[in-house]
Amino acid sequence: MSLKIIVIGSGISSMSAASFLSKEGHDVTIIEKNKQIGGRARKFEIDGFTFDMGPSWYWMPDVFEDFYKKFNHTTSDFYSLERLDPSYRVYWKDNSYTDVPADMKALEQWFEDNEKGSAVKLRSFLKDAEVKYQVGMQDLVYKPSMSVLEFANAKVLKGLLSMNLFSSFGKFIRNYFSNEKIIGLLEFPVLFLGAMPNETPALYSLMNYADIKLGTWYPKGGMHKFIEAFEKISIENNVKFITDEEVISFNKVNREVKTVVTNKKEYTADIVISGADYHHTDRKLLNGHANYSKKYWDKRVMAPSCLLFYVGVNKKLKNIQHHNLFFDESLEQHGIEIYKDPKWPSAPLFYVCAPSVTDDSVAPEGSENLFFLIPIAPDLNDSEETREKYFDILLQRFKDKTGNDIKENIVYKKSFCIEDFKNEYNAFKGNAYGLANTLRQTAILKPSLRNKNLDNFYYTGQLTVPGPGVPPSIVSGEVVAKYVLKNHS
Repeated sequence: MSLKIIVIGSGISSMSAASFLSKEGHDVTIIEKNKQIGGRARKFEIDGFTFDMGPSWYWMPDVFEDFYKKFNHTTSDFYSLERLDPSYRVYWKDNSYTDVPADMKALEQWFEDNEKGSAVKLRSFLKDAEVKYQVGMQDLVYKPSMSVLEFANAKVLKGLLSMNLFSSFGKFIRNYFSNEKIIGLLEFPVLFLGAMPNETPALYSLMNYADIKLGTWYPKGGMHKFIEAFEKISIENNVKFITDEEVISFNKVNREVKTVVTNKKEYTADIVISGADYHHTDRKLLNGHANYSKKYWDKRVMAPSCLLFYVGVNKKLKNIQHHNLFFDESLEQHGIEIYKDPKWPSAPLFYVCAPSVTDDSVAPEGSENLFFLIPIAPDLNDSEETREKYFDILLQRFKDKTGNDIKENIVYKKSFCIEDFKNEYNAFKGNAYGLANTLRQTAILKPSLRNKNLDNFYYTGQLTVPGPGVPPSIVSGEVVAKYVLKNHS
């Protein structure tokens, strides 16, 4: 029997879920509040610049490829994927920088140059990280996490024993290495996971495997190319899109949603899946049928928000890479000001993406496309004055470290911060990266993909299983789709 399914939001997890459900013959419609699909991975174009608004790192290409194959496609059907080399640049406190090589032998030599004997240790570290990646990304993330019994088979239990769940990431790294730069390089991938390295489970060394072994890639044309790919797959499988229409409530009978109400009309539904912000859906739209209380949500530990600047510069720049990490200030102090004592950072770490270094199509000839990002605590007081203060700090640090003075060459600038995350995405506390990946917010301890008070209401996306990030969101859509298919056949 064909079911009428409404999916709220058009981010990656929503399109993933919709494609799997429609492929099985169901009538699936995605309703998006904004004029453009893609959620946080949208783009905008102005004055010859094409800016990706959200994700800028293309990691775990295997997850994308696995999704495409399930719909009889391959990555190259949609875009050309280029591995970046160097993967990224890191600026250090001592005014030096490291261009992190994609070549393993070259990276081992850099490790050896900084700490004698560390090349051999790196191989051992990555061998362990590979096991975690395989268990984590092939077994654990595909569990709907409705019961601990899902993890009770021999293969998964054996994998869990190798995951170092109760060791800290920071301590785990220091069991192998002592050099400050090596530690900084290995700790960077967990910066956005929602806790300091000494409070993040050691299982997240799987991120180092993704970084070092699987590599940093770029889809020519921009990160939004994977949004176009997901849209094409959705349409090929007869998913319908409705944009510029916001879901505002639901009409319910007993334990089922019967109609989805937008600011323009009503839609009948047999099943509803929300890929919109979980907290917004749960607390503001469900009218007494929420999964969780206000107290529950107030106790959630959030990953960072961020202050973003999209900047167009009318000259080519020297001495920068596609990805540039400015670790020239204290990670510990910045972390404290995000996680322990939330406030605007006193000396922020920051990141600059310059896709025009790799791709001429994203900026006018002779120009650069820049994306500045400062991770910050969620729910801070966000004002235009504060944004401008930090933009001046960024420009000065960028000039000091790279030698590029761009202040007089900026022809376009747009900021995006906490209030924009709330307004554009209804993001809980203006978060950018979902829930913190702490042990107490992992697997069955994350907000459930199923509503316990409604028999036909489900959730997908970065605030439920398996977690935040583009690859996990792809998986999240598949997991909820399979759960719905299993329980509503």
